[in-house]
Amino acid sequence: MCGITGWIAFDRDLEQQRTQLDAMTQTMACRGPDAGGAWIERHAAFGHRRLSVIDLEGGAQPMVVPTDNGPVSITYSGEVYNFTELRAELLRRGHRFRTNSDTEVVLNGYVEWGEALADRLNGIYAFAIWDSRVEKLVLIRDRMGVKPLYFYETEDGVMFGSEPKAILANPLAERAVDLAGLRELVSFTQTPGSSVWCGMREVVPGGIVIVDRAGLRERRYWTLPTRQHTDDLKTTIGNVRDLLEDIVGRQVVSDVPRCTLLSGGLDSSAITALAAAKLGASGEKVRSFDVDFVGRADDFVADELRGTTDAPYAREVAARVGTQHQSIVLDHASIADPDVRRAVITARDSPLSLGDMDTSLYLLFQAIRKHSTVALSGE
Repeated sequence: MCGITGWIAFDRDLEQQRTQLDAMTQTMACRGPDAGGAWIERHAAFGHRRLSVIDLEGGAQPMVVPTDNGPVSITYSGEVYNFTELRAELLRRGHRFRTNSDTEVVLNGYVEWGEALADRLNGIYAFAIWDSRVEKLVLIRDRMGVKPLYFYETEDGVMFGSEPKAILANPLAERAVDLAGLRELVSFTQTPGSSVWCGMREVVPGGIVIVDRAGLRERRYWTLPTRQHTDDLKTTIGNVRDLLEDIVGRQVVSDVPRCTLLSGGLDSSAITALAAAKLGASGEKVRSFDVDFVGRADDFVADELRGTTDAPYAREVAARVGTQHQSIVLDHASIADPDVRRAVITARDSPLSLGDMDTSLYLLFQAIRKHSTVALSGE
């Protein structure tokens, strides 16, 4: 994943605020450990932290495309799975590309279609575009809200970030929680579009936020429709398989090592099997990982959430579909390590967490990162 942040201010010169932008960007170094970048003009400042996945050399951000009436810039997090098809269409329309990245496709797509670009995207993404031709900021979030994106209105504009901590790094943002925020904290709920922090909101899933000198406006470009399911069982099975094969095939496209998280459950097993078939067709073997704990086989006690340990089922699936499988075994001392716990708490943007589950996931991904950069899971 990557981290994006930015600041739009119509009544001040942000070219004098580079230090503040760098502080906002640095809060998301864990989201983007590979590189950082900044772009600033008088009323717009963009920051970016990058996890390099596609076009490692050419995909640096923020990215800018010149036009006859002024530059258009983007800071972008996510993956657009149909960027190859969109790129081909844009080439036919006369656009030229300097990189092979999906970021440049999204940026040129905005130049071509404006905000209607959102209707054409297939993927998980959150990005900001500054259109200097009309002095307008456009924030767009993916349909299901997989990628986070928060914003905070100011007297003369707005600040935004992938995480609240990026916004809170700016002294203009109030570090306070009101009664509504406390309710959400203690009830483990989140109202779409809200944040526990006073004055801060999130771009809703499938949402667009537009900020210009006339103010801030929000709208939805997509929402999940509800309708009666009338397909028979055979048709339903075929549709589900087609959808899964399509999206797994698109998500294994990467210029860095990839893997799957395999618990042996239904979701992760299906995704691992499909990824193994897709990559196996080109002679590549999928890496898969599961997590276990020292002494788990002797100490395990079944509960409502987990009736058995994962490891035997994960190994059975790995053997069946032919993955290069590895168990990451965690010990109690690592989970209790104060430095690890501090890193986990710092990564959170609220005081509530899932306890040792968060710490275990942190250690699991830290271990996987030594082998792979992209991981598919059944979440």
